[in-house]
Amino acid sequence: MRPVRTLAEALRAGPLVLDGGLSNQLEAQGCDLSDALWSARLLADGPEQIEAAHAVYVRAGARVVTTASYQATFEGFARRGVDRAGAARLLGRSVELAREAAERVREEVWVAASVGPYGAMLADGSEYRGRYGLSVRELERFHRPRIEVLAASGPDVLALETVPDTDEAEALLRAVDGCGVPVWLSYTVDGGRTRAGQELAEAFAVAAGNDQVVAVGINCCDPEAAGSAVELAVAATGKPAVVYPNSGERWDAGARGWRGDGTFDPSRAATWAVAGARLVGGCCRVGPPLVAALAGTLAGGAEPPPE
Repeated sequence: MRPVRTLAEALRAGPLVLDGGLSNQLEAQGCDLSDALWSARLLADGPEQIEAAHAVYVRAGARVVTTASYQATFEGFARRGVDRAGAARLLGRSVELAREAAERVREEVWVAASVGPYGAMLADGSEYRGRYGLSVRELERFHRPRIEVLAASGPDVLALETVPDTDEAEALLRAVDGCGVPVWLSYTVDGGRTRAGQELAEAFAVAAGNDQVVAVGINCCDPEAAGSAVELAVAATGKPAVVYPNSGERWDAGARGWRGDGTFDPSRAATWAVAGARLVGGCCRVGPPLVAALAGTLAGGAEPPPE
């Protein structure tokens, strides 16, 4: 059963806790994610693992769970020999698994269908650079077919996430226009700019005045960037902010492993909420214990969101 309140209605009542990194939870469950499809491979090969991972986060306190569709595209599935009809079924299944897991654990949990950037399909890390050499129109044509399938599968919101630059943000907002599902827009950032180097105020302003967008913010970045980004997102758009950074560890592409210490501090969530964050969670390497700590931090509530 879908929640009685819309996500936008719930955000007016106070902050909601997002889940954490799906991939790290799947790895903790013993799943091999070395495939180019990453966690999306399990939509076909291990859907029960995805449902179990969602359920773990809901038990930890997440009120919004994000589907395993970040790296799921028609093009990616085609490379594995899955035809368009089969790929569409798997995309729809990602929403069903999240909904089923949520309903097994608690009432009023919202499902966010993940729409990853073009670079996620390439599986070469280019979502952290952007500027793929494609026009806004070409990016829109790439994103629209899977957005249509995901929207028809009944999520509560589409998560346009890990967006590296304003060109792709514009393309995504064009692609979701008319789909009938609210969205949030979330950039991946570095040093106070998008990964492609644009000023964040400029990037956030792409969503200003768009009533389909219920929140704007950042994800898949250093936790240190979160506070100032929340303030900029709210100031540039007048909308609630969404924020879900990484653990703070650094990915070593050569060694194919994480390095350094985690710096994700759940106690900062109270400050983010005061600044206007209404969707707060974690991305890569943020697991259920940290999500539970976030839920505890936010349990006291926050000031009303911006109008």
